Amino acid sequence: MTDTTLPANPTTPVYELDSPARRARRRLFKRKAAVFGLVVIAMFIALAVFAPIVVPYDPIATSWSLVRKPPTAAHWFGTDELGRDILSRVVYGARASLLAGLISVAIALGIGVPLGLLAGYRGGFTDALISRITDAMLACPFLILAIALAAFLGPSLGNAMIAIGISATPIFIRLTRGQVLSVKAEDYIEAARALGNPPWRIAFSHILPNILPSLLVQATLSIAAAIIAEAALSFLGLGQQPPAPSWGSMLNAAQRFLTQAPWMAIWPGLAIFLVVLSLNLLGDGLRDALDPRQR
Repeated sequence: MTDTTLPANPTTPVYELDSPARRARRRLFKRKAAVFGLVVIAMFIALAVFAPIVVPYDPIATSWSLVRKPPTAAHWFGTDELGRDILSRVVYGARASLLAGLISVAIALGIGVPLGLLAGYRGGFTDALISRITDAMLACPFLILAIALAAFLGPSLGNAMIAIGISATPIFIRLTRGQVLSVKAEDYIEAARALGNPPWRIAFSHILPNILPSLLVQATLSIAAAIIAEAALSFLGLGQQPPAPSWGSMLNAAQRFLTQAPWMAIWPGLAIFLVVLSLNLLGDGLRDALDPRQR
């Protein structure tokens, strides 16, 4: 009879729990379009942050000997009507556009999410009042409302951010309210209420975390809309003021020289197109990645 040697410490396979965040990240990186958008956005953010190191020239320095020169080895994107380097101005213009997109959406989130939570959770007269004000603001087109507010506040990049943020607020109020109405009927919310949790704790600890994915997707798409709105306001002279560079103000200056110097309009227009397209691709990817029905 032979003795069978058994391992002293039998190893049992341990399966690591796959968290929702890890699953969402894996689904996101499977979508090539979303990854492309993420890479392009990261590139523009890096250019904006390290603009003083990246740009070859001062973006506001003029040179009358270089007025409207086509792209060359010294000036890759050419020069504008005042002899300023367009590459440097496009890179610095990314700062204004990205900052306007982020801060405007942050303002909209800061106002819209609490009001949407209040309207959806409290209901009754509070819900009716907030909903009617939201409907009235949504009756005016987003860009028209932003232009009116920016004209009222005065031309500057800061005022343009405030105008865009207020104009985008109704979207987040309505989205948050709808999500709250859907989530507060779930069983775990009823259980939290039965345990005696106060309303504010239920709203911020149980409801808000479960509606964050929808808000994140909408915020990504709203940043793209805010960048277009900032470019439109700057084009009209209500945003970033000269000589500070902005993609919208660069397009405004280029409209007079479309036939003589088309490169003045091509590069800022291409920058707006790439950033907005990338944000929309990333938003679509996030929507699919955060959808719990996706596998």
